[in-house]
Amino acid sequence: MAQENFKPLVVWLILNGKPEDALELLAKKYQVNVPDLKVGLPKGHKIKAYGCYTSKNQTISVLNSDVLVNPFVVIHEFYHHLRSKSVDRMHKGTEKNADKFALDFIGAYKAAAT
Repeated sequence: MAQENFKPLVVWLILNGKPEDALELLAKKYQVNVPDLKVGLPKGHKIKAYGCYTSKNQTISVLNSDVLVNPFVVIHEFYHHLRSKSVDRMHKGTEKNADKFALDFIGAYKAAAT
């Protein structure tokens, strides 16, 4: 797959109800395990959060099934998974960097759509 098609395809898959397929592509591209995807936040998590990543069980949890088609949340949480697997274990990725990572994919999707 051409590099310029990768990011738009990931966003398209999520928007079209195939977040598991998107996570498989992301994991393959970045050479990490595919994280689990679960509806429902872990106990004690803020209701304000749309998603979270738990490195202990390598799981992306989303607030509800509507969030499964939100590319920003899914890709943002994948970034945390990716950073948790990096050699630089001290820096697991900031929220700001996770936001940038997700917005880069969304920007590529928008550019491809025009």
